[in-house]
Amino acid sequence: MDEDFSFLQPMDLITKDVCELRQMVKEKKKNLNGDRDKENDVDRGHEIEHGRVKEKERLDREKERERDKERVENEKEPEKQHESHPDKEMLTVQEEKVNSKPEENGVLQGEKGPEPMDIATTSASESFEIPNSDVTILEGHTSECNHACRFVHVHGVQQVLFWHLGGSGDSTARIWTIADGTSKGGAQNGPLNVLVLKHVKGRTNEKSKDVTTLDWNGEGTLLATGSYDGQARIWSTNGDLKCTLSKHKGPIFSLKWNKKGDYLLTGSCDKTAIVWDVKTEEWKQQFEFHSGPTLDVDWRNNVSFATSSTDNMIYVCKIGENRPIKTFAGHQGEVNCVKWDPTGSLLASCSDDVTAKIWNMKQDKYVHDLREHSKEIYTIRWSPTGSGTNNPNQQLILASASFDSTVKLWDVELGKLLYSLNGHREPVYSLAFSPTGEYLASGSLDKSMHIWSLKEGKIVKTYTGNGGIFENVKIPMMSGLRCPASLLEMWEAVPASLTFSLITIG
Repeated sequence: MDEDFSFLQPMDLITKDVCELRQMVKEKKKNLNGDRDKENDVDRGHEIEHGRVKEKERLDREKERERDKERVENEKEPEKQHESHPDKEMLTVQEEKVNSKPEENGVLQGEKGPEPMDIATTSASESFEIPNSDVTILEGHTSECNHACRFVHVHGVQQVLFWHLGGSGDSTARIWTIADGTSKGGAQNGPLNVLVLKHVKGRTNEKSKDVTTLDWNGEGTLLATGSYDGQARIWSTNGDLKCTLSKHKGPIFSLKWNKKGDYLLTGSCDKTAIVWDVKTEEWKQQFEFHSGPTLDVDWRNNVSFATSSTDNMIYVCKIGENRPIKTFAGHQGEVNCVKWDPTGSLLASCSDDVTAKIWNMKQDKYVHDLREHSKEIYTIRWSPTGSGTNNPNQQLILASASFDSTVKLWDVELGKLLYSLNGHREPVYSLAFSPTGEYLASGSLDKSMHIWSLKEGKIVKTYTGNGGIFENVKIPMMSGLRCPASLLEMWEAVPASLTFSLITIG
């Protein structure tokens, strides 16, 4: 219930599990009801006393009126008539006051409220609705998914994957094997092979094992998961647990492999980031620079990376260095996401301060301050275009998704807004560029996923699920942008979905 959140602090939501939060709400409601009962008793006492006072005042007024009546009757008739005229005049003035119309509810005529946000209606996108024949539903999780949309190529067919919300964490991850021919009318191809990666042995309600983040290594041979218990786990593609990495003292919020695949980076609520040596299965270095929980991490190259935190700061760190090699200060709110561009030369960040910023290693101050959103910015993504990419002749673009229900595309060279994509009606949580950079997928709490053409700046395809669409699905890419000839492996993390959808878009 919305009112339940009034009993909780932000730190409670990221440091306590669901059962603890429910108990806190229950106790605070009980205390609040007790206080209300006391207040009601006091109010009833006040009402009784107030009633006595009012009754005494009424009797006094009646006595006064009786005395006035006797006095008036003893006066002469002309005097009584003279006294009646002011009363009539007073009544007239009172009637004028009653009949006079004030300014309408305190708003001057001609004043207007804020203009409504420009939102594409459902009818406007009905013609772009993706048919059910192009959607494959993968079911199995008993709880909600965090991870939501990602473009892939399978046999030259461009597809986007997402999953949506329903329930609470079931402490599992799943790897799905999708056979040839599933991209079209996949629901008719029979059951799909799925591996369930259990983070808890047996049946349990232990919520501390819920999966919070995941990442495949560059070769697509190892899957890393981070969970609420502060442990990272590495799994093989056949579902075997290879190792458990334990050192964090709080939930892991972010987790990334470096490009080479020899190091794994984790960021935690315990305010630290840790680099793990995958070969030795030991931690290599712990970075303790932030004064608040580490919200995101992202590798710049194989040995250096950026971290962001609730302390509004961004640090660029390097393995072997005991201090940050660069500090970026400029945000006035929690920094939710950091992402290096494809070449590692520019760093983008977004924050609760309603801004996104672009930084480089040559200067301390941001290069561009992007301020067109009206609410918190949840995530950002770089396009796979520009110098050093597979699409060098296309412009490099940054996309940002916000709680203001819009997606905005930015010219990173000029720091200018290119497009504001206004098709959603609720906060936008997920973004994914197609491998060619031609399309952008966005997922929202409004249960819809839109495919946008970046050339035209409009919706070309849309799909509506049964729940809000959140973070990114992770798909191993074993040979560039294409999956193996007969294998497309996807996994759902938990808090994980009741349904997972694979959609063909062209």
